[in-house]
Amino acid sequence: MRRVTPHPSPPPQGGRERLLAKIEPFLGRAVELPTAALVLVEIFVLLAGVISRFALHHPFVWTDELASILFLWLAMLGAVVALQRQQHMRLTAIVARFSPHAQERCRLLGVAVPALFLALLLPWAIDFAAGEWDIETPALGWSNLTGAAAIPFGFAAMLAVCLTRLAQFHWRELAIGAVVIGAWVLLFAFAAPVLKSLGNLNLIVFFVLLLGLAVLFGIPIGFAFGIATVAFLSCVTSVPLSIVVSRMDEGMSSLVLLAVPLFVFLGLLIEMTGMARAMVAFLAGLVGHIRGGLYYVLLGAIYLVSGISGSKAADMAAVAPVLFPEMKARGAPEGELVAILSASGAMSETIPPSLVLITIGSVTGVSIAALFTGGLLPGFVLAIALGLVAWRRSRGETPGQRAGAGAIARSFVVAFPALLLPVVIRFSVVRGIATATEVSTIGIAYAVVAGLLLYRRFDWRRLPSMLVETATLSGAILFIIGTATAMAWALTQSGFSRQLAQAMAGVPGGGFGFLLISIAAFVVLGSVLEGIPAIVLFGPLLFPIARAVGVNEVHYAMVVILAMGIGLFSPPLGVGYYSACVIGRVSPDAGMRRIWPYLGALLAGLLAVAAIPWLSTGFL
Repeated sequence: MRRVTPHPSPPPQGGRERLLAKIEPFLGRAVELPTAALVLVEIFVLLAGVISRFALHHPFVWTDELASILFLWLAMLGAVVALQRQQHMRLTAIVARFSPHAQERCRLLGVAVPALFLALLLPWAIDFAAGEWDIETPALGWSNLTGAAAIPFGFAAMLAVCLTRLAQFHWRELAIGAVVIGAWVLLFAFAAPVLKSLGNLNLIVFFVLLLGLAVLFGIPIGFAFGIATVAFLSCVTSVPLSIVVSRMDEGMSSLVLLAVPLFVFLGLLIEMTGMARAMVAFLAGLVGHIRGGLYYVLLGAIYLVSGISGSKAADMAAVAPVLFPEMKARGAPEGELVAILSASGAMSETIPPSLVLITIGSVTGVSIAALFTGGLLPGFVLAIALGLVAWRRSRGETPGQRAGAGAIARSFVVAFPALLLPVVIRFSVVRGIATATEVSTIGIAYAVVAGLLLYRRFDWRRLPSMLVETATLSGAILFIIGTATAMAWALTQSGFSRQLAQAMAGVPGGGFGFLLISIAAFVVLGSVLEGIPAIVLFGPLLFPIARAVGVNEVHYAMVVILAMGIGLFSPPLGVGYYSACVIGRVSPDAGMRRIWPYLGALLAGLLAVAAIPWLSTGFL
């Protein structure tokens, strides 16, 4: 699964097509500017709250409320920009194997299905927003409509993007797409009585078959969740579709999730200011001369920068271009490089400030400060396991020259501000200086000051594009969280969670047996879905079961996150592996032969983390 731009349509031929091709970029630009501005405003609002509380000792009571209102607008407008840029998360591995003609049909469905979902829910979204008119916010005294209006506005804007894009297809393709979608709608309409009689077996039809087909054929994952939920509620329940809108509002409105765009922006700042490069240079000077030294540098660098950007691809892209040329010069096979790069992405999933950790805390109620503390040691255990494999497989490489003490000292002085950033972030959360949401603004302020005054690298011209990129990635993530929240509600109301709890609670082996079943399940889920969609969907269902069988929630969070990471970066289905290949500019075939020892080390480390709860909870 990756955020990609699908193969473009044939060039427009007529005047109408040329006009439509101009309208879509115009819609994108009209949304991008206010969305980028919202990211900046959110940073300043939350930073003002921190300063007023801890520096001025006179907290502003309105900051969280204003930030929450603006955040819903940021989430929806970011989803619009992501749709316009075709960067919503989707599975592309299956569609890429089709013929060009079949790929074009799938691309049409990838636009038409979201358009259908948005058209069905837009009237309900308008009613939902109108119902908030008479409710006032407690601190500002504003109508709740100021925030709730973001949902119908976002739906309408995304629908406009979809319709504009659909109008660029040939009428024959549109007719075929209408027939296919219409046939599915009629099929479910006529089959509704039979589906109702199946009881909870109908969940397989909607949330396995329909959802699975939508994902496999390239429908953006957020919209696949949404259309499966709408189909289920429409066919076998009498629940109005307004519940989907209200659940999406609940899922996307959590102030904790505001950390998502802010940490994404922080990651971009770290790359732009040269802080990531400084960390890598220091580690290379420290251990780069020993056997397998640059492998350890890669693992250490990924450990330090992981989770801050919100994208594993961004984490790997910050490190690989710096190290790979020298590693190749020392004789490392390119397949070996991409294998350890991919494995390091799985290893670092629990390292704070991981967006997956923040998401788990948001949807399950587990303390984010506890998750930040508990995630460090499990990631370190897996890093040691990978380092042992790297030591064994680097026997034939030429060692580098030992850096002098003076050079190491100089590189340490340069890297010290960058190395201090993860410490500042964790210290601020654990000590209560800032919440998990607010701490990202402290990190941003720190990175800006370091970039301007210490590293003297701050390209102001890149700032607008960085803000838009932040909003785009955040909108794609938050839209998935919104639709997955609605889907999780439907599954819960159906009684599925109770049946699942009974089945998994009866697994032999007690708590450890439950952990083993969870590892197997989340490795599979990780190879199909990225961590955040899977966690939002299954976290509310499985964490209560973990409590019931005596598994600590922080311990369970570490186990399932690492299991998903292994699935995400495991070929042939794990798309994180293919992202590593693209970043390393290495053929997937070259790495596929060499990655299995690293995956074995990851699995061994994961089993150790599962068997020894202290590794996750010892410092809580």
